[in-house]
Amino acid sequence: MPKDGGIGASSKRREDVRFLTGAGNYTDDINIHGQAHVFFLRSDIAHGTITSVDTSAAEAMPGVVKVFTGADFEGVGSIPCGWQVTDRHGDPMQEPAHPVLAQGKVRHVGEPIAAVVAETLAEARDAAEAISVDIAELPAVVNMKDALKDGATKVHDDLTSNLCYDWGFVEENKDAVNKAFDEAAHVTSLELVNNRLVANPMEPRVAVGEYARGTDEHTLYTTSQNPHVIRLLMGAFVLGIPEHKLRVVAPDVGGGFGTKIFHYQEEAFCTFAAKACNRPVKWTSSRSEAFISDAHGRDHVTKIELALDADNNFTAIRTETHANMGAYLSTFAPSVPTWLHGTLMAGNYKTPLIYVNVKAVFTNTVPVDAYRGAGRPEATFQLERVVDKAARELGVDPIALRRQNFITEFPYATPVAVEYDTGDYHATMDKLEEMGDFAGFAARRAESEKNGKLRGLGVNCYIEACGIAPSNLVGQLGARAGLYESATVRVNATGGLVVMTGSHSHGQGHETSFAQVVAEMIGIDESMIEIVHGDTSKVPMGMGTYGSRSIAVGGSAMVRATEKIINKAKKIASHLLEASETDIELKDGAFSVAGTDKSVAWGDVTLAAYVPHNYPLEDIEPGLEETAFYDPSNFTYPSGAYACEVEVDPDTGKVSIERFAAADDFGNIINPMIVTGQVHGGLAQGIGQALLENCAYDENGQLLSASYMDYAMPRADDLPMFSVDHSCQTPCTHNPLGVKGCGEAGAIGSPPAVVNAVVDALQSAGKDVTHVDMPLSPDRVWAAMNG
Repeated sequence: MPKDGGIGASSKRREDVRFLTGAGNYTDDINIHGQAHVFFLRSDIAHGTITSVDTSAAEAMPGVVKVFTGADFEGVGSIPCGWQVTDRHGDPMQEPAHPVLAQGKVRHVGEPIAAVVAETLAEARDAAEAISVDIAELPAVVNMKDALKDGATKVHDDLTSNLCYDWGFVEENKDAVNKAFDEAAHVTSLELVNNRLVANPMEPRVAVGEYARGTDEHTLYTTSQNPHVIRLLMGAFVLGIPEHKLRVVAPDVGGGFGTKIFHYQEEAFCTFAAKACNRPVKWTSSRSEAFISDAHGRDHVTKIELALDADNNFTAIRTETHANMGAYLSTFAPSVPTWLHGTLMAGNYKTPLIYVNVKAVFTNTVPVDAYRGAGRPEATFQLERVVDKAARELGVDPIALRRQNFITEFPYATPVAVEYDTGDYHATMDKLEEMGDFAGFAARRAESEKNGKLRGLGVNCYIEACGIAPSNLVGQLGARAGLYESATVRVNATGGLVVMTGSHSHGQGHETSFAQVVAEMIGIDESMIEIVHGDTSKVPMGMGTYGSRSIAVGGSAMVRATEKIINKAKKIASHLLEASETDIELKDGAFSVAGTDKSVAWGDVTLAAYVPHNYPLEDIEPGLEETAFYDPSNFTYPSGAYACEVEVDPDTGKVSIERFAAADDFGNIINPMIVTGQVHGGLAQGIGQALLENCAYDENGQLLSASYMDYAMPRADDLPMFSVDHSCQTPCTHNPLGVKGCGEAGAIGSPPAVVNAVVDALQSAGKDVTHVDMPLSPDRVWAAMNG
């Protein structure tokens, strides 16, 4: 039977009560007395030289407080990049300046040129329309391969070219990999596109800046996944504000998906403008602005090759990828196609030799950065598509080929610098075959054919590296911040707890699952525990939430802090019970002396911590509050196997997903219901990428899919009922909870399963189709079927 609470129980999400009743506190709900409103005048040209900006008419408009241009930010720092990549020749990447407001040039549609602060948003918008901007238009560079040609227009005049870096990994493997391909019995190659996406969280970005002149203190309220990182980057590198004079608050946040990790120009502007105007300043993004100012995701063009020996064993993998950086380097952009992508190219397979080349390219498009999965979906899509294609070329069963090459012994050191500590890929595949009823597929295909449809089955395996770690290693790889996590546990005199965490919740259910962990350790009811996050003035320095790191890294910090609490409480209990500290046990919220019936309740011990009448102060100081920082020794490696069944209409090319099964290994599970919900959400996003979503530019750098009229978000009727299982558990061996990440898995494993299924359907009808690029829109599928 399910537990009533604690670890392993499907406790209902406590935060949902306020969300469902309209009592949430989102950034746009924050309105400060006397605040003004901001409207940004954004470029409608992808590339050009700014010859003049005349704000005189705007400044005279009703309600205008102040108009800002790039000239107001001369001497202000550039929006920083948080990760430096060194190329295969040992040279650092090219890193251009990223101004708060455009200076000299505009480099993508949507770049802010000027900003109007006015009494109302309507007045700010009206005044922005009165600003006269003259731009000498330049040729836009949109296609990555064209951007690298000799004589191509440069996005940044002060750089040597549009190449940010040319990264090789592992460079010393390159000759051996090439030799393996020369000697291979069979080589499968595939060129594919990982389509550009817009994250589109439910809540658009918002920033509210406030300045207290009396104390010279700044506060920024913002929609962020990691407020401490924003405080560090904006304070130290952009505005020069000491951290103790800058408070960053991220309250309830309605979804992030990676796009709210980064430090944006609007946050720096509102913080700067609040001081310049001596009043609070607020900006709320419209959905149209979000399409042209939020960082986009994916956008890779890749050639991948797989070498096999005569027995169909994988011998080598070789890839070459062009990765779009957009016009500027977003916070973590350089790491996504390199260390978050190249290190996952081994997948679930014991391939002895791998070489990954990535050319990161500047273009006149919105910057590209991490989006749910961040590099791992790109790697998995390449690998699982080429494995499926190889199976078809060899005439062998795709599942059998995968099983033959699975890693089976752990720990396993891959040739791409990571070591998997544990896993069981055969177990997840066994579970998938059971869930997916593969034995009944032939009958389902025959039924579809009777109805004039083509039915296909696609499978996919994935592995993910979560909880980026450890800090000393990622520092050597170019990270400009630590990647630990923190927690402070404060116990009140009456026994209730406040847990302050550096992790941030924006839909993951942390307030529920974190409380379950601490409640389990102490043996008290979850309702006695409050989780506090998102305010740099309240919680210890932490790195935020992304990369499926919250429970593995943030939860482990909580465990360490709670262990300190329990150890001190045992000392107090030993005095109260007049027993040796080593004999004290904690169970079900009570301390007892081992082997006796002597006990004292948790609440009595916590009261004694603050009213120390019964123990000597020289032995134990009053109070019960502890802080811990946790820096993991390795990634965690969730893995799984997915199966998708589709029907394709041969007359129109329309694809419908009929069945989808996901078997995942997430290690130990804190809250099964929350985990299932995370998988459902990831599957929806992955299927959206596979079938519907595409962020498309024309040759002039104009975004063609800049609204929901043109950008196809998945809807409920695009998705089937998912069959989800996470009973195949191989606990992580190096964190105290034995947990692995789960938040990104669905988005990683689903796109190749969908594409594999569609290719299977087309080939079952005798169509000579080996690949269709995402999104598999009806016109693309119809064109593939008809040559």
